[in-house]
Amino acid sequence: MRRPNRAPPTAAKDGPRTNDEIRNAQIQLIDQEGTNHGTVETMVAIKMAAEAGMDLVEISPNVSPPVCKIMDYGKFKYSAQKKAAEARKKQKIVEIKEIKLRPMIDDHDYGVKMKAMQRFFEEGDKVKITLRYRGREMAHQEIGTKLLDKVKADVAEFAKVEQDAKFEGRQVVMVLAPR
Repeated sequence: MRRPNRAPPTAAKDGPRTNDEIRNAQIQLIDQEGTNHGTVETMVAIKMAAEAGMDLVEISPNVSPPVCKIMDYGKFKYSAQKKAAEARKKQKIVEIKEIKLRPMIDDHDYGVKMKAMQRFFEEGDKVKITLRYRGREMAHQEIGTKLLDKVKADVAEFAKVEQDAKFEGRQVVMVLAPR
């Protein structure tokens, strides 16, 4: 059985409509110098843009009539790409670093973990603290609770609790975020 010939679907174009893609009969026109010409027929505006060697670009499509400007569309797209790249460069991806503790941690080991945690907060990362119980340590959960309270108190000046301590099986998880 043969399928009927169908035209391929039109690709949705990203960005503003230009020149012949503008379907409105009338538009609000702004020329390349920024002068507002008021409401103009679309065909007249396209001719004006062609005479200037530029494109008619739809700036505000949701207004009635839509606002269009005569400009060089290539330059417009290029500058938009540059702005987007600059914005991407400036944004910081917040990572979640994990610190694993045990209820009976030694003082020196605790100090090393705290230094690492402080470094993570200075870099702007969040810290997930995992306190793992093994064997009979589950019978003395108050030791782990005291340890987590001590961690909270020690990092209070440069971090805040984002997710309070909660049990997940044999471990307690707490998330801290930099202030």
